[in-house]
Amino acid sequence: MKNNLLPSTILTTTLIVLLGGIYPFVLWGIAQVAPQAGGGFTVESEKGRQYANIGQAFTSDQYFWSRPSAVDYDAGGSGASNKAASNSAYLATVQERIDDFMAKNPTVEKQEIPVDLVTASGSGLDPHISVEAAYVQIARIAQQRGLEMNQLEQLVAAHIQQPLFGILGPKTINVVELNIALDALR
Repeated sequence: MKNNLLPSTILTTTLIVLLGGIYPFVLWGIAQVAPQAGGGFTVESEKGRQYANIGQAFTSDQYFWSRPSAVDYDAGGSGASNKAASNSAYLATVQERIDDFMAKNPTVEKQEIPVDLVTASGSGLDPHISVEAAYVQIARIAQQRGLEMNQLEQLVAAHIQQPLFGILGPKTINVVELNIALDALR
């Protein structure tokens, strides 16, 4: 036992200093040279209103809907529901979202609904939706706002964000920025 006490004490002390002091300080230093000093990004409308660049609860039929959030878009409590895909409560929640979407978007067939419009993201804060999720909502928004569908299609196309380095991840759309641009149309 005495043979293990000294090495384990040295290892514990070293890891506390390294992981509890040096590592956080290095990350803080890197954040200071990052854009906005690591404080995150905001999205600003033409009227000067600022929005946090996290998922927002857009529930009006006149807006593109965000991906559902298991934490009600609360940045202080990021997380998922942690329910299995076979959990009956989870399946009921997803079915409720499908039914709601189909009621508000009668021109859309069930199999056309992108999965990201009925399932929450891992963090519950993702401000992005798939390109398909934006396009499938155009008919509802055009009808609600009295806009031409091709005008909304052009707006969506203008807000497509390419994958990182052109290959890492899918094409996405920041729904916060898209809805701000939508409000600027009228």
